[in-house]
Amino acid sequence: MFDDIDDLYQEVILDHCKHPRNFHELPEATCSAQGHNPLCGDQLQLYLRLEGDRIADISFVGSGCCISKASASLLTEFARGRTRAEVERMFEAVHEMVTTGKVADGVGKLAVFAGVHKYPARVKCAILAWHALKAALRGEQTPVSTESETI
Repeated sequence: MFDDIDDLYQEVILDHCKHPRNFHELPEATCSAQGHNPLCGDQLQLYLRLEGDRIADISFVGSGCCISKASASLLTEFARGRTRAEVERMFEAVHEMVTTGKVADGVGKLAVFAGVHKYPARVKCAILAWHALKAALRGEQTPVSTESETI
């Protein structure tokens, strides 16, 4: 049974890697952030259009490994329409999941990244877009790097 679940998770990740959702610039963005993972070569620019405390629209552009692109794609699907508080709570759940493998209730499709904890070098790939999202929401202008002290 676990092999079937792993296969399904791999299919979801590959689909989002090959056909990333919300992969375009967002000219009407109200904030954005850059992310870079020098160890893997992942680079992305995340765009958000905020309406009050809610993410009305979100997109990204960039290049990188399959885990990084799939993570950014699934993040955009999750974050659209959510509040800052909802995104912050999900960041914590996703961060714990990719570092420990523990899947919290309510993560939905993001559970596909639970297995990343088995591959420590890939944790930064999976969490990069999430750190960029937090930076964009804080209005930070400095690019986020997986090699900085803040990640």
